[in-house]
Amino acid sequence: MVTSAPDEGEEKEGPVIRDKRRIDPETGEVRAPAAESPAPEAPAGGADKAGAASDEEVSSLKTQLTERLADLQRLKAEYDNYRKRVERDRVAVREQALGQVLSELLPVLDDIGRARDHDELTGGFKSVAESLEAVTGKLGLERYGEKGEPFDPTVHEALMHTHSADVTETSVVDVLQPGYRIGERVLRAARVAVADPDPDAAAGEADGEPGDDGE
Repeated sequence: MVTSAPDEGEEKEGPVIRDKRRIDPETGEVRAPAAESPAPEAPAGGADKAGAASDEEVSSLKTQLTERLADLQRLKAEYDNYRKRVERDRVAVREQALGQVLSELLPVLDDIGRARDHDELTGGFKSVAESLEAVTGKLGLERYGEKGEPFDPTVHEALMHTHSADVTETSVVDVLQPGYRIGERVLRAARVAVADPDPDAAAGEADGEPGDDGE
């Protein structure tokens, strides 16, 4: 049986043994460490690309943060407006309900006022009347309408009209029925008699009548 000899160029296969001992067994000297292969260098321009990518990410994050902040501010403004509207509606509903109740008591308060004007508010009736007026006052009910105050058509109802030399503007000269209000809301306008300045008296002052020189 003939076997072919291995080619000269063909390498022989076999285990590779590397001696990693620090002391040379033949000479007894310390072996110098083998030179380590240098670390691969980073590709040129890699740092610049990484820096540019980082700047773009920071800019994107800032833009998103600005948008989210604007959304939060808009949401807060909407909530504040909603809360104010709810509070305003709540106050309006309370005043409306309170006004309806107090309006039913106005005739009673009128009777108390007339009794007081005629000195008939005495005894137990006086105590009850004062307690009722105190309670309605705590609830915000205010009585208004006085002689001599300027006439205001938004809070006064003129039932009588005349002229007077004693006034310089349209004024209340008599209160026929007092008015009542809660805050700025008028429950009942004051019914009054009003007087305008007397045009004849004003004309006489303008003409300047001569005084009496005496005899």
